[in-house]
Amino acid sequence: MPLPESFMQDLKLKSDIVDVVASYVNLKHKGRNLVGLCPFHGEKTPSFYLYPENGSFFCFGCGSGGDVITFIRKIENLDYIEAVKFLAQRAGMHMPENSYDEGMGRLRGKIYEANREAARYFHKQLYSLNGKNALTYFHNRGLTDRTIKHFGLGYSLDSRFSLTNHLREKGFTDNEIIQANLGFKSKNGATIDRFFNRVMFPIIDLRGNVIAFGGRIMSDEKPKYLNTSDTLVFKKSTNLFALNMAKNSGKRQLILAEGYMDVIALHQAGFTNAVATLGTALTPQQATLMKRYADEVVISYDSDEAGKKAASRGISLLRNAGVLIKVLTIPDAKDPDEFIKSHKDSGPARFKQLIEASGNDIDYRLQCIKLQHDLTQSEGKVAYLSEAAKLLATLYNSIEQEIYAGKLSDEIGVQKETIMAQVHRLAKRSKAERETKDFRAMQTELSARNDKINPQKANNLRCARAEEALIAYLMNNPDMALMAVNQLPCEKMITDFNKRVYKAVTDRELSGHSAQLIDISEGFSPDEISKIAGIISKYSTDLSTADVAQEYINVILAENDKISVEQAVTATNEDITKYLNNLKKNKQ
Repeated sequence: MPLPESFMQDLKLKSDIVDVVASYVNLKHKGRNLVGLCPFHGEKTPSFYLYPENGSFFCFGCGSGGDVITFIRKIENLDYIEAVKFLAQRAGMHMPENSYDEGMGRLRGKIYEANREAARYFHKQLYSLNGKNALTYFHNRGLTDRTIKHFGLGYSLDSRFSLTNHLREKGFTDNEIIQANLGFKSKNGATIDRFFNRVMFPIIDLRGNVIAFGGRIMSDEKPKYLNTSDTLVFKKSTNLFALNMAKNSGKRQLILAEGYMDVIALHQAGFTNAVATLGTALTPQQATLMKRYADEVVISYDSDEAGKKAASRGISLLRNAGVLIKVLTIPDAKDPDEFIKSHKDSGPARFKQLIEASGNDIDYRLQCIKLQHDLTQSEGKVAYLSEAAKLLATLYNSIEQEIYAGKLSDEIGVQKETIMAQVHRLAKRSKAERETKDFRAMQTELSARNDKINPQKANNLRCARAEEALIAYLMNNPDMALMAVNQLPCEKMITDFNKRVYKAVTDRELSGHSAQLIDISEGFSPDEISKIAGIISKYSTDLSTADVAQEYINVILAENDKISVEQAVTATNEDITKYLNNLKKNKQ
């Protein structure tokens, strides 16, 4: 059942795309539009454009685009109705009753319910006789029962059917259990538990829904962790463990730890602003998510080589997201939990001192470079300065470059001007290489996306472009819809995808309604909306007149005539007779 027109128009007025996107992306004005680093892929050169006049966005780097609803769908991993609910709640509006209760929306609801029931079941088993070893494991790791309850920790029994049978008893179907990734089909066709004989960590989203689980074996065998795969309600790349709690810490600072146990131990020690990724390296989406709740992120990864590499990867993503970064160096301990426990009662206070004394990301990276070279030798100094200059060349802030060039000058005894000259040379070269790489990536991505969404375009390039230009023209000139449809009925459009868009736009405009992207997005997938947003972006500065629009129509009609001639060559006598009869009817 479609949402009421009046509700959607009110939502559109109260959900300004600039305000919504600005809470996720650091935007800067560029003429009438705004630009920023794309939250959907990693980049150093901004290619994410926001068009306030038509309420759309488009990334020239990865091809993501759409309206404000599509943006929320993508960044929050929601379906259409859930994104509308999200925006309605943000705007203080009430959703119309009985607006949606079918299909994918209903399945998502069942997955949320199944996850919640699974979390209850796992927690109950932890305190059962069968969960004794698991509870001892948590206690031996220093967790109190209060902390265990606070995080809803649990235990999956050493059985392949215990959770599946429990969920069946609660009314869940095997398909719902599998869709939630709580079970899977075995080779003999039976539905069996995904998690067994593991301590369990529920993953909760910002709205309080249990969306996934992490399960850890209690020995040191590898791999230690098994995580929920992506589902309708969960994407590893867009969520963070414990952010639902950390966002309420009252600070504009987050501590990024490496794993679930590190985060839980930090919370127990009073550092309730700690979060972790979900078994993967930090992603652009997670960095953007942290920016919403923090001005500063303290990276507190393990001090081993893997931890150092992960910290280096995370730094560039967090910088792109626009947050200040500190990198914690933990002395004489592998991880935060180990450090706090080793100092017993004074552990939390000492850890707080470490945070306050920690250097920023540039200091950290320069120190890492420095440790690789022997500065007592000329060759070592040259190598150190060369790599340090490369690092400074990646900084966008010229003041930062000047400050650190000065520090290097004092440290090594080379003139600051010499260092800055090298930095500028490298920055210029790096920018050119980056722009070339980004352009090629954009071309590849957009080409693949076009083929996927509108595969007929490749064989009808001129006509498909005319269709796109006409659609963009009509979205900007709704009063011309009647003229267009009278000359070019929907069935005359050549490519099926453009035909759907043309119909959606003209149907609304002919009925007196707005046909901006937000108005038609319900009928299209996020990828299709991205394609339409790309069309709008491509023609955003096009000031076509009615005469030019007529030329677009003529191109499409000419292609129709060409197709008719080609069909006539191979037509049967019966087909020709039918065609002539139709012509007579149309002339009468």
